[in-house]
Amino acid sequence: MELINQHTKAIMEGCKERARDAGLRFQDETLEYIVTNRDLIELSPKIMIPTLYDYWVHDVEVLKEKGKYELYPGNPYETVINTRPPISFYNDNNPDWLNVMIFYHVIGHIDFFQNNLFFRHTWEFDFTGQALSDKRMITRLRSEKGRWVDYIIEFSRSIDNLVNYYKELSHFHRPEDTGRSKRMDFYFDVFLQSHKNVKIGEYIKELERYNKCVKQFGEQVGEADFFTEVDRQHPEFNAIFKKSLEKKPEKRTDLLGFLMEQSVFLNKEENRWMKQVMEVVRNTSLVFQPQIRTKIMNEGWASYWHETLFLKDDRINGHEVEFARVNAGVTSMPRVGLNPYALGMRLFYFIEELADKGQYSLDFRKLNDIHERKEFDTHTGTGRDFIFKVRENFCDFTYINTFADQDFVTKNDLFVVGQRLNQAKMVWEYYVKSRKAKDYRQMLFDSLYHPPYITVDAEKTKDRNLYLIHHFEEKPLVQEFIHNTMMGIEFLWGGPVQLETSDVASMSEPPPRTPGQEEPKEPEVKWQRVLYTMENRKLTKKTIWT
Repeated sequence: MELINQHTKAIMEGCKERARDAGLRFQDETLEYIVTNRDLIELSPKIMIPTLYDYWVHDVEVLKEKGKYELYPGNPYETVINTRPPISFYNDNNPDWLNVMIFYHVIGHIDFFQNNLFFRHTWEFDFTGQALSDKRMITRLRSEKGRWVDYIIEFSRSIDNLVNYYKELSHFHRPEDTGRSKRMDFYFDVFLQSHKNVKIGEYIKELERYNKCVKQFGEQVGEADFFTEVDRQHPEFNAIFKKSLEKKPEKRTDLLGFLMEQSVFLNKEENRWMKQVMEVVRNTSLVFQPQIRTKIMNEGWASYWHETLFLKDDRINGHEVEFARVNAGVTSMPRVGLNPYALGMRLFYFIEELADKGQYSLDFRKLNDIHERKEFDTHTGTGRDFIFKVRENFCDFTYINTFADQDFVTKNDLFVVGQRLNQAKMVWEYYVKSRKAKDYRQMLFDSLYHPPYITVDAEKTKDRNLYLIHHFEEKPLVQEFIHNTMMGIEFLWGGPVQLETSDVASMSEPPPRTPGQEEPKEPEVKWQRVLYTMENRKLTKKTIWT
């Protein structure tokens, strides 16, 4: 692995200039490395972070990837990681014209990393430097504690998807000076909702009353007049508000954070080193959470820009056919399956076109006639600005839920594929199951990252017993993982662990298929609430209710 030469670096700097002219924003410094396929195989298990801590699972993944490469050799074009400065890796046999295309793709990723708000908590520090420090710390602990370090890593990684990513992210989206008083924020955000549990109609009336006071008397006098009535109706408000201003250390509510703060076992003097290892696993998970949650948008944004900028670049001359072949391989929309590059890119083109026509307006939404909707065009020309705002504020779920509508599905001839058994030929057949946007969106939602929502029940956690609640969302936990995961939690907690969750109580037989029926109906599933208990490394299960 080595830095790219000066000739290739000059190409990259030229791509940066053109990208900035098009509106992309990113820091000046970047590092680009030339790597072999062997390097990529060895770095992939570490998520391309060369300084990430060593772990035996990484070695197993390397062996697995080597076996895959021997059977199916291939040359990945690039990989880029979100750090300061951004680091990208390129295959050692790329020609210059291909590097131009790849550089634009990488710059699209960097712009996304440094401007999308779901990455906000990664903007202020160099993760590769932090990872190197963590690696040295873990290496030192291995020399002192031996295999116990790997046990702690294993137990922590089994629950590193339960890190309450959105709670951590929310701290970075609360500006110090919002232009409003803390008293007013507390009244509407906390007091009315948490202390009074007002209905939505009452809440809106209070908002209207506040707006009326500000409009009539100005912001400062209007707010004072507003709170005069608040003090009359809710005399306890001022005391509650003043108490809220007292600074209290905020407790971490995710499972990993809770264990580090509340476990008597981990807080013993001889075991506190374990918390250092757990913190490394937790922080690493938080760094990569946004990449998992923005895969479609991120790849779509990078693909949009490598296509848009490369087609305008004079360095394409003579390589149009090669570009078309490579680009089609990356951004073609499969008939069966999902290509995040293709889907994300087409959604950005679709959004840009509609925004240029003014179709994200109330006037357009009011139209019901299909021909009027098709011909509606106010020539606003704001499409490019609009997609930059989308890039900044959306993740995969909100991106798909907001913009993958019926018009997008129809325009791109998208559909949901079903599978059925042809009993005459004894072969599986694929068929078009649905062309509805609702069904297509649901198929995309099912493919998105969605870890289980598990919280600690503070009231039932007592007498050394940790009580966890799985908030069921029609998706049961994987049975084969429950035992080992709870055994790791029991070790870290230092006492019995209980997990309340849901699993299948019964499943009805699917009704027989009628002649001409496309697909058999789904069997009806009845769920039951169960309680798993892990004590002394033995797992028991009992039914709470059915």
